[in-house]
Amino acid sequence: MSESRSAVLPAIPPVLAEVVRSGFVEGRHRGSLVLLDADGAVELALGDVTSPVFPRSSNKPMQAAGVLRAGLDLAGERLALAAASHSGESFHRDLVQKMLDEHGLDASRLQCPPDLPLDAEERETYLASGAVRSRVTMNCSGKHTAMLAVCALRDWPLDTYLAADHPLQQLIHRVVEEAAGEEVAAVGTDGCGAPLMAISLTGLARAYRTFVLAAPGSAERRVADAMRTHPEYVAGTRRPDTWLMREVPGTLSKMGAEAVQAVALPDGRALAFKVEDGGGRALGPVLGRALALMGVESPVVERIGRAPLEGGGRVVGEIRATF
Repeated sequence: MSESRSAVLPAIPPVLAEVVRSGFVEGRHRGSLVLLDADGAVELALGDVTSPVFPRSSNKPMQAAGVLRAGLDLAGERLALAAASHSGESFHRDLVQKMLDEHGLDASRLQCPPDLPLDAEERETYLASGAVRSRVTMNCSGKHTAMLAVCALRDWPLDTYLAADHPLQQLIHRVVEEAAGEEVAAVGTDGCGAPLMAISLTGLARAYRTFVLAAPGSAERRVADAMRTHPEYVAGTRRPDTWLMREVPGTLSKMGAEAVQAVALPDGRALAFKVEDGGGRALGPVLGRALALMGVESPVVERIGRAPLEGGGRVVGEIRATF
């Protein structure tokens, strides 16, 4: 019995980061990671990079490209916000509301859940002002606004815009498969309520490579260019995705919940990883190390990879990559 059970157990992924306090390793984060070279070939694979995972919000560039393909004319900050997991800062909330107004939509149409700002500092200010959870403030509200807007434009049903069999979601499904170069393995529901397509980490890295190398004017390239030009609308003023896209020109970067990250450099090199336990505290150190292995030389790499641990109000350790 024990032999048959062990035969079907999945392989244990390697340790990507460890938690070191006072010189003692008190925790480890396992996961899988893939690096692609400029030709799209696998340069480094750690763990299982071929089985499907839910990319979570790392899927958002593909969702935004689907909205463009469906006919919505977005550009600049508006298109970046359509691919965002924004921090809920005032400029994010203001633009979401402006986009709703421009398309004759009420915020009550949004089907993302009401939420507080994702950014901790912004959340304190927001609550101190007496504001409450709202759909506009939720980090996926830009994506949902764009989805609603194109449905209104195409005369597609608004009440069911998040249904997996809705025309828009079917189009996004095809965009994901085309960009990743593989079939979607499963469809689930993301935290914001939108359909979520499972692909492999290799497929996810390949998708980001597709976006940065896409022909100018294509939906994929328009999304990549908007995100890279307006990174603060993709994330926020205090977020690693913003820092990386601002400091390393031409880089496309998007994190996802459960410690997923995808990045593509302008020459087509790309990476994707997932920390197995979803531990977001390991995301920065793993990303910083992966970028260093890819030869990215910028102070922002060290900034992203730095994750100090405190004890008694002083630094007593760190979370560090192990590969």
